[in-house]
Amino acid sequence: MTNILITGSKGQLGTALQHSADNYPNYKCFFADKSTLDITTPDAVEAFITTNTITVIINCAAYTNVDKAEDEEALATKINAIAVGNLARISKKHNVKLIHISTDYVFDGTTEKPYLETDLTNPQNKYGFTKLSGETALQEINPKNAIIIRTSWLYSLNGKNFVNTMLRLFNSNKTVKVVSDQIGSPTNATDLANLIFKIIPTINNNKVEIYHYSNKGICSWFQFAQKIAEITKSECTVVPIASKDFNSKVKRPKYSLLNTEKIQQTFHVEILSWQDSLKQCLNKIN
Repeated sequence: MTNILITGSKGQLGTALQHSADNYPNYKCFFADKSTLDITTPDAVEAFITTNTITVIINCAAYTNVDKAEDEEALATKINAIAVGNLARISKKHNVKLIHISTDYVFDGTTEKPYLETDLTNPQNKYGFTKLSGETALQEINPKNAIIIRTSWLYSLNGKNFVNTMLRLFNSNKTVKVVSDQIGSPTNATDLANLIFKIIPTINNNKVEIYHYSNKGICSWFQFAQKIAEITKSECTVVPIASKDFNSKVKRPKYSLLNTEKIQQTFHVEILSWQDSLKQCLNKIN
């Protein structure tokens, strides 16, 4: 039996891991949120690790409000960077595998080809900057068997995300305006949760490895919204708008498609297209 600590258990990925855990009987999962375990307090984390004989940490805890991070940089840094350093040091001391979740927002989005793990990072907002700081802290401490998984446009039927926002807006509006000049690929949280559980036994590296994971294919937020409307047979009309016409003070990457070849080849995993995965997710509503 492998004892796994999953932080950020009430977020999208944490919830998806809870829903998927029953399919992996060799794992005993300990789900913790900020009310049960404060990962910014090293002593509390270390006590939890030793008391429960934890051998794997999946860090889903994050400050993810991109707009609010501009005004709450200190809090975002505490959760997205300082806490990651805490987990890294504890993982190194106790020889614990660490899977840390990061984001496509570490890139500036000025390229026109899918980002490789080795491509230059250059975050364009405070959220992306704090997430990159967490990556850097983990790499500098360098615990054995630690990996970073960068993902993009994460969604599920739980919590605040693009899919749930669209479903809500479709129900109360005849038209919805969606940005059409930001390009990437959505990620179904259930797919990512299953991938994480599958790869745990074969993680074996001496230095921190970075992997990219999203569903296959490419789209704009506008095309993503169109597909949600199509699958749910919504009568709401989706209207494309430019980023400059969208009311946000935060600069977001124009292009943040992730190249997923490394994770596929290393762990021999198949990745669904974003369209098929979205269909699977939305079919659960019915």
